[in-house]
Amino acid sequence: MSDTTTIRVTRSTRDALTHLATQRGETMADTVAHAARLMEQEMMSHDLAAPLRDDEQAWLDADAG
Repeated sequence: MSDTTTIRVTRSTRDALTHLATQRGETMADTVAHAARLMEQEMMSHDLAAPLRDDEQAWLDADAG
């Protein structure tokens, strides 16, 4: 059996997660894990969308030849 713990959430959050899990046909734990992964990806996309630093731009502009 996997290691588990309990987290405290509001009833409305629990209800939303239950609804999502049911709609997706997965467990609540899988739904929460999926949500966490999506949030990680969202943070990465914000980092990638940031303007390049001068040193990063210089590296990209460097002649590879």
